[in-house]
Amino acid sequence: MPSQQDIALVSRLKAGDLSAFDELYLKYYTLLCTSAFFFLKNGAEAKDLVQSLFLDIWDRQLYLHFHDDIKGYLFLAIKNRCLNYLKREKVQDRHRKGYAALQEDGVFEAQGFGEGTTDHYQRLHSLLEQMPDQKKTAIQMVYIHGKRYQDAADAMRISINSLKTHLKTGLKVLRGEINSKIN
Repeated sequence: MPSQQDIALVSRLKAGDLSAFDELYLKYYTLLCTSAFFFLKNGAEAKDLVQSLFLDIWDRQLYLHFHDDIKGYLFLAIKNRCLNYLKREKVQDRHRKGYAALQEDGVFEAQGFGEGTTDHYQRLHSLLEQMPDQKKTAIQMVYIHGKRYQDAADAMRISINSLKTHLKTGLKVLRGEINSKIN
């Protein structure tokens, strides 16, 4: 059951009271970091996720959707962010292992990428530099910098569908160029 203090805090937040947001942050920051650490076992990542949660609450005005049980909302939100983070890490780890296995099997050398990965990265970088700006930026943000689609679209000030189109056509160009060099 939500406390009277939390109910008042939600009302003040919805009224646009900045000091209420400060109180919310001070009241729950440490508890949320502890909760996030329980999932992640990494203090720095736990703090980063909690910080990004509070930034989203303020920037995206998520507090307008708060009901009386703010504590439950915050703990569920940080749990979901932790689970999503772990899921992304698992996928990235699987990609790294797959890439390492390909490298060990000599796939890059057999496909004309030369010794090691340096030549491969140089060719890829060269192909990216020749691409139109929007496609290049989309590929770099999502695949090199690891940004989520929504974050990349926001940074580029385009819709998520436009971002997906740039990624699709950019990857098609890259695949075509790489396949033409192999064959």
